[in-house]
Amino acid sequence: MRIRSTMIRLAIPMVALGLVGTGCSSSGTEGGTATLGTTNAINPHPVSDLEDGGNLRLSLSSFPASFNALHVDGNTQDTSDVVSPTLPVAFDSNAAGELTVNHNFFTDITLTSTNPEVVTYTINPKAVWTDGNPITWEDMKSQWQASNGTNSEYQVASTSGYDHVGKVERGVDDRQAIVTFAQPYGEWQSLFGQLFPKADTETPQAFNDWARNSLPVSGGPFMITNIDRTQNRITLSRNPKWWGDAPKLDNITFSVLDNSAVVPAIQNNELDEAYVSGLEAVTGARQAPGVEIRRAAEPTYGFIAFNGAPGSLFEDMKLRLAIAKAIDRQTIVDTSQHGIVDNPKPLNNHVYIDGQKGYQDNSQDVAFNLDEAAKELDALGWVMKGDVREKDGRKLIVRDVMYQQDVWVNIAKIIQADLQKIGVKLDIQTVPGTGLFTNVIDPGNYDLAQWSRSTSVLPIGALKQFYYYDPKNWQGNKSRLGSPELNAVIDQAMAELNPDKAIELANKADKMIWDEGHSMLFNQASGTHAARTNLANWGAFGLASPDYLKVGFLK
Repeated sequence: MRIRSTMIRLAIPMVALGLVGTGCSSSGTEGGTATLGTTNAINPHPVSDLEDGGNLRLSLSSFPASFNALHVDGNTQDTSDVVSPTLPVAFDSNAAGELTVNHNFFTDITLTSTNPEVVTYTINPKAVWTDGNPITWEDMKSQWQASNGTNSEYQVASTSGYDHVGKVERGVDDRQAIVTFAQPYGEWQSLFGQLFPKADTETPQAFNDWARNSLPVSGGPFMITNIDRTQNRITLSRNPKWWGDAPKLDNITFSVLDNSAVVPAIQNNELDEAYVSGLEAVTGARQAPGVEIRRAAEPTYGFIAFNGAPGSLFEDMKLRLAIAKAIDRQTIVDTSQHGIVDNPKPLNNHVYIDGQKGYQDNSQDVAFNLDEAAKELDALGWVMKGDVREKDGRKLIVRDVMYQQDVWVNIAKIIQADLQKIGVKLDIQTVPGTGLFTNVIDPGNYDLAQWSRSTSVLPIGALKQFYYYDPKNWQGNKSRLGSPELNAVIDQAMAELNPDKAIELANKADKMIWDEGHSMLFNQASGTHAARTNLANWGAFGLASPDYLKVGFLK
């Protein structure tokens, strides 16, 4: 659960389900912040330069609440980091966000018809799960049935795309799936971004519990071989049934660390790579022997969310918008990215990251304006009594919850100072990474909350995952805000096959999200990673996805 956000991979970002990215292109280290999609920084080397073996040591913010990334409890960066090397993926992405079929798992994936929309998936005939069963069309059908939203007993993180599919059928043999869409879906490549075995998805009970404490069956170059909750450690090892080129690494080890322990672990040679943020942390990592900074803009951003659930303080949209106008996002990004990024600026779009085609500023109606915020609070009947406003005997005291990390707290203090100027008291509450979502965010135990979110090269599907209004299945919409009108625009954007029209509709939806006071974005992550200088093909990936077969240490 990484909360990557403003300049740091603040622990615990939610992730947009779909593509997990790949590739190895740029060798850049340090330097200014490049535009998203132009480069990455992973110290690229041919595998012939790498040692055979080795253990890649990485960090997590907390133990995954579930190892099923399709489940609402598993929809975090920590879960994705752990299971990505262990599962089949349909497409890889390079640093430019260009997609190619991952031939380790699929020999071909083709859009074979547009009316109706049909995609044919041909599975690599060598592909098997770690229990020895072949990977077949039935795994894909089962995942679609679990994720399409027709059965609410499946506690899914997202139905995006799967809810557009009408049927999944056997092709020429068990190694081919014919996916026919009942409704058009422009981002069809995002489906089966991670494919789970049928055992994980065949029943609601299996979906909710089978991978709760581990991943019993996997199908990637690595598999989970040890989970030590006493030592807070998860170990992946080579999959003995892997059919492709052998990975260079023997193991990948994840250690659950508090944020304050990450830089010391880099300095003490206890980690090989970690996301670092904040000038002090970056400087400390940079000065460690045998460590360098690798940086590439990435599709992750931090934000503050309003809890708009019925009965909550911020159920009132006008109150949300008044408070939104009192959040000085420019000062937040100037402070949090000082010395890290040239000319820091807020992110102004909930769909597209700055640098992606389609990005535009839709936030004008909630621009920072303390005077306007104060006037709107007056109009709503929140009157000054001493230093804090009151209405109907209730003081305007707002509780802001976040992961226990200095960067988040510093952001909250900036907001606290501005709100104080207009008679609003902000109480800052920090919580550990473990349980942040399951115990605090998901139950709605907050007024405001800060975390971060990772998106992808196919971002429109995330609109439904994070902003759709469906009280029967909130998916990733932790604010519980939205409207039937917004739903309609989201549906139109997802079904639009013309890319330019889809962008237009996505921006229309984004404008509505800003105007309802759903959440206030800070800045996209700087993509700053500290890595061992001898670690190759790993680091700041940008829009690319890791190639776990090529990661290793130089000879």
